[in-house]
Amino acid sequence: MIRRLLALVMAVGFMMTSLATQATQVEDIKSFTLDNGMKIMVLEDASIPNANMYLFWKVGSRNEVPGITGISHFFEHMMFNGAKKYGPKMFDRTMEAAGGANNAYTTENITVYTDWFPANALETIFDLEADRIADLDINEKMVESERGVVASERTTGLENSNWRTIQEEIKGAAFRAHPYSWSVIGHESDIAAWTLDDLVQYHKTYYAPNNAVVVIAGDVKLNEVKALADKYFAPIPAQAPPKEVKTVEPLQKGERRVYVHKASVSTPNVMLAYHVPSTSHEDYYALDLLSSVLSTGNSSRLYQSLVEKQVAIEVETYLPMTFDPNLFYVMGVANPGITATELEKGLITEVNRIAREGVTEQELQKVKNIKLMNFYRSMETINGKANTLGTYELYFGSFEKLFNAPQAYEKVTPADLQRVAQTYLRRSNRTVAVLAAIEETDE
Repeated sequence: MIRRLLALVMAVGFMMTSLATQATQVEDIKSFTLDNGMKIMVLEDASIPNANMYLFWKVGSRNEVPGITGISHFFEHMMFNGAKKYGPKMFDRTMEAAGGANNAYTTENITVYTDWFPANALETIFDLEADRIADLDINEKMVESERGVVASERTTGLENSNWRTIQEEIKGAAFRAHPYSWSVIGHESDIAAWTLDDLVQYHKTYYAPNNAVVVIAGDVKLNEVKALADKYFAPIPAQAPPKEVKTVEPLQKGERRVYVHKASVSTPNVMLAYHVPSTSHEDYYALDLLSSVLSTGNSSRLYQSLVEKQVAIEVETYLPMTFDPNLFYVMGVANPGITATELEKGLITEVNRIAREGVTEQELQKVKNIKLMNFYRSMETINGKANTLGTYELYFGSFEKLFNAPQAYEKVTPADLQRVAQTYLRRSNRTVAVLAAIEETDE
């Protein structure tokens, strides 16, 4: 009966994925590159009278150096604070008056600005974006105001998030050379020390059109987008390409450990971090499915072994998309009365059990079905389509690989999951961090 149900769910998943890919085919994506190097992808979708513009800038904390850490995230704030044509607060006001909305986020690898709007406001959005790309107003008064906001965000973020607090410390221990060693928010002393020249040069280098991928999806026409791109984006001059990140993190040769004191923590938090390859590596899909086997849903390995047995209040895993080799995270929050040592042992036991015994076909098929359903959902809306297209273009090297993703997941076998667990989730490749109010004694 269970096998029949799984087969039914699998069939439904494939059918829904098939419908999604039928709705958007690879040939539906049109792209062109301006003379200044800006790549623009267009998906015509008249399902609703709206459109969006996603601007993917190839800059994140990996592009920083000691002394200016956090500067990528800082520009996520600065880009909304006025330029030559649209002054302070005018970006949001102009967009909202046209019926639009926006957001932005910064990661270790990229900074993304998202605009959503009625399709008839497309030219207004081009005008707004071109203004802040070409002529952002980086003045001392605005910089100092936003510097204070970011410094406060760092303090409150670490105070309010155990995850961020423990992750910052574990990254610093796991990475000895690569810029992934610091958090996206940056070091406190660096936030206080950026100069106007640092900011001007960083914007000129990384917000150059040749360092961007733009995705526009919705009720638009390719010729209209081309005309507006020629009018607003093409005149912005290209810049010398940013310096490549050449640092390769040395092989970790033994377990590393970190203790983080936080008086407000009621029970210990334990995080494990294992070095894994970049997203473009062939093992990405197996690692992503392994993450789901460990922590997705109440039937997952960690939930069943730790939460159900009241060792942990919650458990999770995290595999970030990444340009360079990064970390595979496993984290748990101890149940009252459970020590950090007991929780750590429980997490490691489940990770090692997969490396030793593998996973069942049933477990693997369950998480494959979840991935297929999530893929379908991401391709249901113009926003999901734009975000997913840009993500695959940057992390996988081409948006075309998006359309092979369901097959890539389906090809993964139980043996593949056991192999990547054995290869990467090893003690010598692991960093362990404990966050607690009281450090355990040696006795």
